[in-house]
Amino acid sequence: MKILALDSSSIALSVALVEAGKLLGEVNLNLKKNHSTTLMTTIDFLMEQANLEAKDIDRIAVANGPGSYTGLRLAATVGKTLAYSLNKEIVGVSSLLSIARRVKEAEYLVVPVMDARRGNAYAAVYQDGESVIADQHCVFSEFLSQLSSDCSVSADRVVFTGETEQFLEDIERAGFDRGQVVTDSLQKLPSAYEIAKVAEHLTPENVHSFVPNYLKKVEAEEKWLETHEEAENAADNYVQRV
Repeated sequence: MKILALDSSSIALSVALVEAGKLLGEVNLNLKKNHSTTLMTTIDFLMEQANLEAKDIDRIAVANGPGSYTGLRLAATVGKTLAYSLNKEIVGVSSLLSIARRVKEAEYLVVPVMDARRGNAYAAVYQDGESVIADQHCVFSEFLSQLSSDCSVSADRVVFTGETEQFLEDIERAGFDRGQVVTDSLQKLPSAYEIAKVAEHLTPENVHSFVPNYLKKVEAEEKWLETHEEAENAADNYVQRV
């Protein structure tokens, strides 16, 4: 199975091509750029380098949230347009899981974090790729307090990763150590390759009903149309070219 995986849920962009679990290519951009100007060109680049055409793809995997409203809408719209136009399968994978899966120590609880501003975050707890505490929008200091008070959690067996920069003091106040925070700039990023590996084992979703998991749905729905048309047109143009 050939999978095209997309993640534009944060400031970073990740696109990967995977065949039967083997990584053919992955591009990660950690730049303050509008993903609408780079997503389709990145897809083009990977497809060309892999000597593949759009019709060769079997499944499209999309990071479906939580995260940036604009980024989630973009990937969802591009993914849906490609899946519908090319009659391909589509699946969604948690944006937080794509970050957590970069941490390979199976014995640790992994807390992936995405900054939602004003002390808020999107966060969860995973262990060895499995959900322990579900993805949620939260006041991160409160999330940490609940985590540290959980008798089943050993504080020295917790790793924090993702957009942790704004929460280092909160992490320390909750009884954890800064040494438990991933600092490597690549390891902290979402990974489209990890998304593709998860997506290979998921049941395809209905392309028409596929929507991002915003976790703050009302505000997100109000903003949907702001970038929907732009992303849809970009994907349509890509399909027409191929």
